[in-house]
Amino acid sequence: MPGESEVYNDLQTNGIIGPHSRMLGPVADGGRIVFVTAPGCWGPMITPTLRGGHEVNVPVAVEGAKPGDAVAIRILSVKVLSRAASSGVDETRPGSFVGDPYVAKRCPVCREPWPEFEVKGIGEDAVRCRKCGAPASPFRMVHGYTMVLDQALGVGVTVGRGAAEEIARNAWEWHQLPRNSRQVPILVFAKADMPGVASRIRPFLGQLGTTPAVDIPDSHNAGDFGHFLIDAPHPYRITREDYETKLTDGHLDVDSVREGAILIAPVKVEGAGIYAGDAHAMQGDGEVAGHTTDITAETRVEVSLIKGLTLEGPILLPPEEDLPPLAKPWRRDEWEAVKKLAEKHGIEPEPVAPIQVIGSGPTINDAAARGFERAAKLLGMSVEEVRNRVTITGAVEIGRLPGIVQVSLQAPLRTLEKLGIDELVVKHYQLPY
Repeated sequence: MPGESEVYNDLQTNGIIGPHSRMLGPVADGGRIVFVTAPGCWGPMITPTLRGGHEVNVPVAVEGAKPGDAVAIRILSVKVLSRAASSGVDETRPGSFVGDPYVAKRCPVCREPWPEFEVKGIGEDAVRCRKCGAPASPFRMVHGYTMVLDQALGVGVTVGRGAAEEIARNAWEWHQLPRNSRQVPILVFAKADMPGVASRIRPFLGQLGTTPAVDIPDSHNAGDFGHFLIDAPHPYRITREDYETKLTDGHLDVDSVREGAILIAPVKVEGAGIYAGDAHAMQGDGEVAGHTTDITAETRVEVSLIKGLTLEGPILLPPEEDLPPLAKPWRRDEWEAVKKLAEKHGIEPEPVAPIQVIGSGPTINDAAARGFERAAKLLGMSVEEVRNRVTITGAVEIGRLPGIVQVSLQAPLRTLEKLGIDELVVKHYQLPY
């Protein structure tokens, strides 16, 4: 089937993603995808029938993509559709899950797995088991907020109790859920523990990437959350080999995966299966509360196939302003100064370009080590050389606690040319060479 120039996708999965997932498309090499994504964390977390921790879009196949290739996903725009969001620090409800509250949910009273439910009123006990009537959400919110949003103004502000309760009574309207979303909007909790807090809207995708080569809960397609699946006591357990080789780190929660960024993702299943979800209105590095402002969003991306580029995890080319200071691209006047100094000492400076290699693991230290290893393998260097280059030409930034990092460095252009991504990087950052 020939690839389409544009694929519109407002279909959500049931929370499980992998080689058995239905795919739309294919989209042509150079084509575009419009994703309408459902809010990610909290709504699916409190919905007893959802098994993945999120609702992400059904994957889209890319024409000609095969395992061992890569796809470059250029984010053209991210539009906030929700008029309000809610989030906060979570705690689990005792007895409401088996091993993993995001995945293996059950009613804490009648023990029905993934129980059918009904929503009665508002508040943290509003989601109830249809069979026995008990509160059935696996999560409570220890400290949380409801925030109204206005993308035209570029800001959001948290509201007081009365406004939060009014929003909760009309939660579906305020959240603007996609047509086939099955989640309960977290707005029904009506949390208002810190009214009057303002923030800038800076939307991004917490999930963007390619389909993993094993069927797993969508929120666990990452080195930190994925680790919980190894020999887990529920049907979605995986082996350590699956964990190390079949995940694609699509769940990054890196706040630079936003308009103007390019994500280069590994292809591990036929067709690649690009999917998106878990959009947020804003987030600081680390997502230290565990969650942030989940929103419905419309995102437009452009897809390019890179044949023969085998990756273990993603490469990110963030907007230039998001790069750490030492990793920012050289400007023409700066590079002239470099050449002048190098010439005095009989040195030919190597042309370089900034890249970010994503590292992931159970902890931040594990993630950083894995990022160094991935960069070393990708660039044909020792881990020690990578660490030196990161120290003087880049940085390690926290994407998400407990275990996603961005390893930034200035990589030799000659090496990027061998990988087939030099033109992409040079054009993206308008380099002077």
